[in-house]
Amino acid sequence: MAAETRGYTATKDQLTKRLRRIEGQVRGIQGMVDEDRYCIDVLTQISAVQAALDKVALGLMDQHARHCVVHGPAEVQEDRTDELMAAVARLMRRG
Repeated sequence: MAAETRGYTATKDQLTKRLRRIEGQVRGIQGMVDEDRYCIDVLTQISAVQAALDKVALGLMDQHARHCVVHGPAEVQEDRTDELMAAVARLMRRG
């Protein structure tokens, strides 16, 4: 049985590379804390990681909307739209 195709399947390699880069940034922040680096420098790097994650999330939402909602079966479009909007709400509630 073939695996279900996801909206991000076509760009999975690119997505994986971005997430690995973000993982490296987080490890870098941990190293900065271990080295007792200046607070503002650490916060700047945290902001960069958040922006990178936001970009990944936005791309996933776009792909979900196009692949799973617009081109999905008509009988699930409303449910998938509700799921998408709930995900957007969760992302906007941060902080």
